[in-house]
Amino acid sequence: MNYDRLYNKILGSLATSCIGDALGCPTEQLTMDEIRERFGGFVTDFHPTFPGHPFYHPNRRPGQITDDASVLLKMAEAVVESKGKLTLANVATHLLLWSEEPEFQCAGPTTVAAVEALRDGGDPAQTGKTGKLTTDGVSNGAAMKVSPAGLANPGDMEGAVADAITICLPTHGTSLAMEGACAIACGVAEALQDGATVASVVRAALLGAELGKEQCREMVRVLPGPSIRKRIELAVSLAMCSANLEQAMVEIEAYIGNGLPISETVPAAVGLFVAADGDPLRTVYAASNIGNDTDTIATIAGALAGALKGFDNVPQDLYEQVACVNDLDLDKMAADLVEVVKLKRKG
Repeated sequence: MNYDRLYNKILGSLATSCIGDALGCPTEQLTMDEIRERFGGFVTDFHPTFPGHPFYHPNRRPGQITDDASVLLKMAEAVVESKGKLTLANVATHLLLWSEEPEFQCAGPTTVAAVEALRDGGDPAQTGKTGKLTTDGVSNGAAMKVSPAGLANPGDMEGAVADAITICLPTHGTSLAMEGACAIACGVAEALQDGATVASVVRAALLGAELGKEQCREMVRVLPGPSIRKRIELAVSLAMCSANLEQAMVEIEAYIGNGLPISETVPAAVGLFVAADGDPLRTVYAASNIGNDTDTIATIAGALAGALKGFDNVPQDLYEQVACVNDLDLDKMAADLVEVVKLKRKG
């Protein structure tokens, strides 16, 4: 393995997720038409949030990340600290550390409930299984933070699934959440490989959905719901049949959805990644302007695109701005993750 190229791809994934999160923050909850009206067209740069935004204070700086990218980075820290041997206890510790950061105030109800249970001394193998309804624990919070599972396991689908389950179980202990999270982890793991293509990333995501569904069955609440694998297939078909990126956005929203359920967010993210041909900027542009849960879709889709194309293809002006505004040292984090990969390969 060429570790210089791996570093470039890992950094590309981290950077594009952060850019996507910050780009999609001010457009979250809006429709595509409302985005055009409020911002004078689709957003292509960072903006402050609009007055009255249901989640974010209007004084947030353009380029500031939200709970999506911040918890992703905290999970990357957990992976690094574990030296390639990730445990539930390690994940729980870092979730609690993350809960002390300002971005946690934006976290969704599933994650908040699980973190509160962890604070009370709950078992991280059980805290993600709380709830009695079929709508409990099936939000996209599992997928938005899972890319480090793929970043630590380039080309290793079984390893990516194992780490994805460990990352997600303390907060999202349901079959649907795991299916979606493992799809993204495996897509990222494949995207890091030399010779990876958009098509091979999609195949890996489909495999990840199946592996996650099978391997987590005894650990989670098994819930009824749509097949995320089949929805990914549909989203990819819609993307490939669309004449252009904007048509793909319209079709994916109409047939897949772009909201909080992981059965919408993950397929939508993969579909937009395909529609943008894996280009980092076009991918997060599409995700940030599709409406509804834009920052989460952009964080997830950005992880795939950045890993596939590498940091050299990430828009440097947007990266420099998001790194400065959030005081990020993604270079070090990428280097640390490369060292984790080396440790894993040594056994």
